[in-house]
Amino acid sequence: MQSIVECVPNFSNGRDPAVYERIVDAIRSVSAVQVLDVSADADHNRTVVTYVGAPEDVVEAGFRAIAVAKDLIDLDHHKGEHPRIGATDVFPFIPVQGVTMNDCAGLARKLGQRVGDELGVAVYLYGAAATTPERESLAAIRKGEYEVWKDEVTTNPARKPDYGPAVPRKWGATVMGARPFLIAYNLFLSSGDDAVAEKIARAIRFTSGGLRYVQARGFLVEGQAQVSMNLTNFERTPIHRVQEMVRREAAQHGLTITRAELVGLIPQKALLESAKWYLQLDDLSDEQVLELRLQPSPAAETPENAAPDKPQPGHFVDTVAAPTSTPGGGSVSALVGSLAAALAQMAAGLTVGRKRYIEVNEMAMDLLTQAEAIRHELTAAIEEDAASFEGILTVVRNKGLGEEEKAAALEAATVHAGEVPLRIARLSRDAGRIAQTIAAIGNVNTATDAAVGAIMARAAVYGAGLNVKVNGVGLKNRELAAAWSAEVDTLVDEVEELARAAIAVAKERGGL
Repeated sequence: MQSIVECVPNFSNGRDPAVYERIVDAIRSVSAVQVLDVSADADHNRTVVTYVGAPEDVVEAGFRAIAVAKDLIDLDHHKGEHPRIGATDVFPFIPVQGVTMNDCAGLARKLGQRVGDELGVAVYLYGAAATTPERESLAAIRKGEYEVWKDEVTTNPARKPDYGPAVPRKWGATVMGARPFLIAYNLFLSSGDDAVAEKIARAIRFTSGGLRYVQARGFLVEGQAQVSMNLTNFERTPIHRVQEMVRREAAQHGLTITRAELVGLIPQKALLESAKWYLQLDDLSDEQVLELRLQPSPAAETPENAAPDKPQPGHFVDTVAAPTSTPGGGSVSALVGSLAAALAQMAAGLTVGRKRYIEVNEMAMDLLTQAEAIRHELTAAIEEDAASFEGILTVVRNKGLGEEEKAAALEAATVHAGEVPLRIARLSRDAGRIAQTIAAIGNVNTATDAAVGAIMARAAVYGAGLNVKVNGVGLKNRELAAAWSAEVDTLVDEVEELARAAIAVAKERGGL
């Protein structure tokens, strides 16, 4: 199978074709890559390029593009609506075929080091390539934008780049990393007030308490209010759900959505899922879509490139039962927590749209959205927990590290191995809270199912908490270990109360 990586670099110029076309030409100069889309926006003063290719080829094309952008774009004279920190502002690697997210993180590190060493550009790693949890978020790294960065990079240790000099230069810094596919999607409102657009953006973005996997800002574009969004995981927070939430928030201000704008590319699956939702075609299959039906069948696979068999029921249980270190208690806790969220989602789904429960319909929809997001996060954490423990084993087995270097690496790996189950515990507590709430207000026929969800959440928090504490035992940072332990105890108390309340509600509503 051919390895394919997608890159979607964002360059801080969308007004001068002579500039951004030279950058695109630099990418095209690597003949093995294919440029799929170039989207320049004058108001944002930003150009987004989408290209694909083999791992080594996309790295080379990226290096050439960053070199040109460094010479042509001066951040000291750059103005635009979109936040930015550098000439090449953000450079994500996205796995498409035959590569993993870890592979893409490795490509980000490889290009980042080369850009820092050879071009003298400060590079920060984010997403799956981040070196610390604080740098996983692009927004956190870009906080204050170029103007604050250039004032702090030489004095604030937290601003020290992962690669390149900690020196303010007119080309700024580049944030480089690995992430899932992102949909850049903008909605225009029937208003010329950017303040109301920002108010709506604040209501829907995750960092302000809105939808998971949604980043949003409010702008004024050509005199019209715009809610500009990045949907960082459309499978977990689908585009139609975002659209409807913006529509509801806009209605509160007497506004409507006048049109939508797509920046770059969008997966076919995202459009099909939205069509299914709006048309209420829950059972629509690919076989019923004419163009998909007419596509030629894939060539017969040889034993060398055949896809692995789809896991059968019980596959994960068999894997846990095997005499290996992973997956272990942390992964099982994540699975149990995901089941808790799934039951809560099911109960909410059987409440939404029912006339009998119309008074709680909006609340049930919000609970459904939250439960779905948590379910996906906990499902992903099953592998994350196993990988974090493998990270510790990798350090222990590495005979090439010196004593001090090994101790530091082991401490970092242990911190990560503790933070993963701590996140599992937090998410599972949240799943328990949703389960308890929907048990009380939702479809009475699902009250016991929701209560089972709360019970599962309790088990997940207990299990994940044990993994947090056992990792804390090996930490040199005793303050962090103590903080972990205290938070786990709090989470356990909370989920215990949630489970008791859910069981009591289920008994009452079920006449047990």
